[in-house]
Amino acid sequence: MINRLIPGVAGLLWMVTLSASAMAANDALTIRTPANASPRILFAAERLKNEANKQNVAGARNIVLSRATDADCPAIPKPTANEGFSIGTLPDGAIAIVGTDDTGVLYGALDLQQRMADAKRLPAKVEVADAPKFIMRGAVIGMQKTFILPGRKVYEYPYRPELFPFYYDKAFWAEYLDFLVAHRFDTLFLWNGCPFSSLVNVPGYEEALEVPPDVFAKNQEMYHYITAECDKRGIWLVQMFYSIIVPQPMAKKYGTDTQQTAPTDWASDYTRKAIAQFVKEYPQAGLMPCLGEALQGIDNQKFWLNEVTIAGVKDGMKLAGLTEEPPIVIRTHATDLRKILPDTLKIYKNIYTEAKFNGESLTTYEPRGKRQVVHQAMGDLGAKHLINVHILANLEPFRYGAQRFIKQCMQAARDRLHAVGLHLYPLDYWSFPETPDLIAGGTPLKSIDRDWDWYTAWSRYAWNPDIPEAEDHAWWVNQLAQRYGNKEAAEKILAATNDAGECAPRILRRYGITEGNRQTMSLGMTLDELVNPTKYHAFEELWESQSPPGERLDEFVSHELANKPHVGETPVSINAEVRQFSKQAVDSIDAAKSLVTQHVDEFERVRSDIHAIRLMSESYCEKTEAAVLVLKNAQTGNLADLEAARPHLAKSLELYKQLADLTAKTYRFANTMQTSQRRIPFSGGKDGQPANFHWSQLVPLYEKELADFDQRLADLTSGKVTADQLVEPLKPAAVTVISGGEAFTVNEDAKVYTDRDYGIHAVAGELRGLTGIRFEHSLAKDNKLPPILFESKVPVTVLVGYIREARPFWRKVPDLETDASAIDQYTSEPVLQNAAAIDGLPPIDVYGVKFPAGQQTLALRGEGSFVILGIVPQSTPLPKRNAKLGVSP
Repeated sequence: MINRLIPGVAGLLWMVTLSASAMAANDALTIRTPANASPRILFAAERLKNEANKQNVAGARNIVLSRATDADCPAIPKPTANEGFSIGTLPDGAIAIVGTDDTGVLYGALDLQQRMADAKRLPAKVEVADAPKFIMRGAVIGMQKTFILPGRKVYEYPYRPELFPFYYDKAFWAEYLDFLVAHRFDTLFLWNGCPFSSLVNVPGYEEALEVPPDVFAKNQEMYHYITAECDKRGIWLVQMFYSIIVPQPMAKKYGTDTQQTAPTDWASDYTRKAIAQFVKEYPQAGLMPCLGEALQGIDNQKFWLNEVTIAGVKDGMKLAGLTEEPPIVIRTHATDLRKILPDTLKIYKNIYTEAKFNGESLTTYEPRGKRQVVHQAMGDLGAKHLINVHILANLEPFRYGAQRFIKQCMQAARDRLHAVGLHLYPLDYWSFPETPDLIAGGTPLKSIDRDWDWYTAWSRYAWNPDIPEAEDHAWWVNQLAQRYGNKEAAEKILAATNDAGECAPRILRRYGITEGNRQTMSLGMTLDELVNPTKYHAFEELWESQSPPGERLDEFVSHELANKPHVGETPVSINAEVRQFSKQAVDSIDAAKSLVTQHVDEFERVRSDIHAIRLMSESYCEKTEAAVLVLKNAQTGNLADLEAARPHLAKSLELYKQLADLTAKTYRFANTMQTSQRRIPFSGGKDGQPANFHWSQLVPLYEKELADFDQRLADLTSGKVTADQLVEPLKPAAVTVISGGEAFTVNEDAKVYTDRDYGIHAVAGELRGLTGIRFEHSLAKDNKLPPILFESKVPVTVLVGYIREARPFWRKVPDLETDASAIDQYTSEPVLQNAAAIDGLPPIDVYGVKFPAGQQTLALRGEGSFVILGIVPQSTPLPKRNAKLGVSP
């Protein structure tokens, strides 16, 4: 366990020995354990005993389990790496298993158990040594749901039986943890926004509990049980939490939000004491703080880590009598640990860091750019670094068993990112332990059953990413042959899953808006999202860090029209590769159909997925080819380009309808998070309810897209004036500015600041006549602007102009990649792009920010100056267009 367990605690928990230092498997076989054997070693002996009984092992032989540090350790080569083991045959015929530590003994026993199972007997002679190449191999369970609870925000889910029935199911834990240890995972992460209010009672803050007393007692009982069951399997249980999220009862008591952007005295005190109580109550569990998303600013985050989180851990160590620092895993998400960790390592040494491998998707085994630098910096600062294979928003809901791609990812994790550990999400994170499959009879599939090859591949290559290719290929064929009953079928299934696994990564990295879970790639993209990605808050790191070098659609078209040479991957090369891989995958899986004799129903689900990936890939290829022609038209004005785009757009829709028909029989939903945080291709939530989560729901929207395209093409052909040229002003809201600024009417020649002569030269017609608010730009850019108070009798949307320039004194639009709750208040894409031409200012994009009725404080996320170009009732439909003002023609 890489010395993560605490010796002082282990001594208390492991004072268990076999009465005769032996455990008989049957009359002939004896399994000997050390006199001071831990529960982990006893668990290893039990596994061997059960396998020996199963195989009816005969012959008077011994199996000896020992640690390398035991005084009577058998004389075989001793392992030295953490969690390593050696197995050797002794002169008397006994088989000795020697581990570097207790976990090494366990892994050696599992190795021998597998050899017994394969040979149907105890091997006559075994000489083997092995150890993991990655020192931490962790699986993840989200204590989170596919929906947001009424009256709460994202990530806020108390541990309650109605939300997480599996948490209270010991049979589930036995099966799941046995699965993990069989795959040699040594860590299990539980993710939750605010877990302490479900797991500890903090003296002085008793009102913080968010569950009834009986549920709290059961929560504690189960957490102790899970921790102990993990421990005996060599698994370290780690609890993740976000900052700053406080219990809802406390937020109500103090009249604040549950998700806070800056520390307060009471929130700091409560959290520090809650962490201390957690360490005292569960000394063998670990902690994984996320310094955001709500918490803003490096100084605030540094304080929260050092003066609250780590201080709380140290307080808990004193309460529990611990003398060695428990490990702490720190996320790099929504922060810059390069600015924080150097000070932290001066006060606390046992630190792990974690960063997303390809964001919240799987796109490349060649990560580069800024994110590669972040990964490498973590290890250079002195921490032990993990990669996080996160939500997989471009893979869901389909199966993913592409061991070839996964093996290359683990090699890249070590060689390109300098990682020493793996932090692995399930493919179906938000719905775990169930999967999205539509199953006859309504019984959902289990994640570990459906996605066995997903877990197997990542754990296999986290143990050793350098398994020789021929050996590795033979191993996978054997696994698939055992599952499906035929070696020839296994060869074809392996080829199919590997080829199908190449498609989604390529599609997203060249065409996607984001590698985050704002986008559900399998549901497609609109033509406008492909043509105008900036409008949808496109995340540059997708193609700058999480992709090989190449050209986006607009770059490709610009190079084509200018006769410039192309660089790296292009839409043409990607589409050719995706079509080839998806066709090969379909051909291989169809050829395997007649050969499969076992697990036929599951094979058909695999086969259906591969056909779905083929249809999805072809649909994307057709629509991106239409997008290329639309982009050409935008630069040349050649109407023939739009006419040529139409057949591609229609073919894309036809293929999408086939995909919808296929998945209507196989899937309940495409994405496991069904909230308004999902934005691409369409919003995943409406009025607090799931929306647009199945392909069949999107068919009418894509049909309308084609109809709108046809109408626009007809208008252009006939010379008719289009809707964009017939703009009417939006309906204004009646508001009163109380302090911090002054109202003005948005029109040409109006000044947008009180201390600058920046006048409006031209403004989008929608904004004319609205009430704006101006204030001192000099104060805003230095983050000294006093609160702007205003009042309205109805809920309103404030139209905030963000200046599109990278200089630090301009406020930035909230980063939807790291601020999931921003979508509750802000529009995810501009209401108006290039909304105004203002003397002295760069181009401006207008976003909507919602406020309830009554007196409000105009507090916007971030730092720097901005402009306010109107306030309208929330009931007013907002436009979405490019006014093309303030930019070069």
